[in-house]
Parts: sequence; structure tokens; C-alpha cells
Amino acid sequence: MNQAILLHDRPKGRAPCFASDTMYDPVAQTDAAGAKPYPLTMATEGERVRIQSLQGGKGLMLRLTELGLNQGAELRIVQRQGGGLVVARGETRIALGGGMATKILVTAVAP
Repeated sequence: MNQAILLHDRPKGRAPCFASDTMYDPVAQTDAAGAKPYPLTMATEGERVRIQSLQGGKGLMLRLTELGLNQGAELRIVQRQGGGLVVARGETRIALGGGMATKILVTAVAP
């Protein structure tokens, strides 16, 4: 039942409105700039990162966005402990398990 729908051709004169358009896809913009997204679990302690995409299902996406971990959010890795980690978004600290953190793709932010 999982079939990809490709929307390459759009009528002339219409503004881009599809998720596949690089104009609206931060991951595609990052790839064009040369930095490739990686899982949050690969970030080092003290590093600043920006969320590029969330790879989980509907429930996980809802949970992460309720925590304020949405696309474009900037985080700082506070602590790494085993598979999990603690991240800071502004003054708020959030503990994430390894499974959740693996599904968050990020890129490094220049200091």
C-alpha cells in the first residue's frame, strides 16, 4: 500500500506547492549547500544543531512537535548517557531516548 507519488510536472505558471520542491524542503536545501543531515545520536556533547527533518510515524512526530522539537528548531547537546541524550532548546532541557534521537535528522550550526 505504500506507493510513491511523483509530482515532477506541474502546470506552467503555477507556483511550487509540493513537498518535493527543493524550495520548500530544508533537507534538499542543506544537501545543495553541501552539509548532509545526520541522526541526532551522532552529535557530540556541546554541539549546536538544527533539526532538518523528523523520520518517525504520526505518533512520534506529534510527540516531538509537542515538545518543541520541530523542523528548523536549534538545539544544543547538553549530555550523552548511554543511547539517550539531553538536549536544550533555549532554556528548556529535554531528555530523549536513543530510538527517538535516531529518528531526528540534524545538521551542525556554525558557532
